[in-house]
Amino acid sequence: MPSPLFHFRTPDRFPRAAPALWTGAVAGAAALVLLVLVAVRWSPLMSLDREVAEALHRHAVADPGLVRVNRVLTDWVWDPWTMRALIAVAVVALWWRGARRLALWVAATSLLATLLQQGLKAAVDRERPQWPDPVDSAHFAAFPSGHAMTAVVSCGLLLWLLRLYGAGPALWYAALAVAVVSAIGVAATRVYLGVHWLTDVVGGALLGVAVVALSAAGYARYAAPREGPHPW
Repeated sequence: MPSPLFHFRTPDRFPRAAPALWTGAVAGAAALVLLVLVAVRWSPLMSLDREVAEALHRHAVADPGLVRVNRVLTDWVWDPWTMRALIAVAVVALWWRGARRLALWVAATSLLATLLQQGLKAAVDRERPQWPDPVDSAHFAAFPSGHAMTAVVSCGLLLWLLRLYGAGPALWYAALAVAVVSAIGVAATRVYLGVHWLTDVVGGALLGVAVVALSAAGYARYAAPREGPHPW
């Protein structure tokens, strides 16, 4: 008898699209509003951004060891390439098991997220603030945070795949806990290092949620009914 922790069933061939569609629409609209505000050099988190930056600057000057720890975490553990490697493993596994339409869908979503993040960042046309200068984010913002967006997209896609395959509750909640810790960890490390502001992290996370939700809705509407049955 298989362990309930690692038990999977044949993926749902008719997942519901409406909840994911609404989630993606709301998150996308919020990210778009934030993008426009940053583009016109105003952010609803402007004063908080500056207060946090100044406080972290004083703390980092007093504790350079914690800065090095944060750099290791942000450059290795939660680096975008590490996150993309997780998606690549999932794509290869799906392809190997016969879910080729789903594998291509996940790979395309990850690629689209990267292109969207880079495109929007270029469109805002802001220079990244140079740490340790706590510069006002209303004038300098690297919106959106690529680390935050990639973490949310990667963890979100993996959670969606687990739900799609009907993973047991123990595995589902364990994966959810890892995803939440990763998202918070990315936000904390990027803000602490002074590479991004809260505005950038929030915007990146919102865009990540929108991409994953809209991708899930699109798969349910267009690709899932044509996905052939296959074992896990």
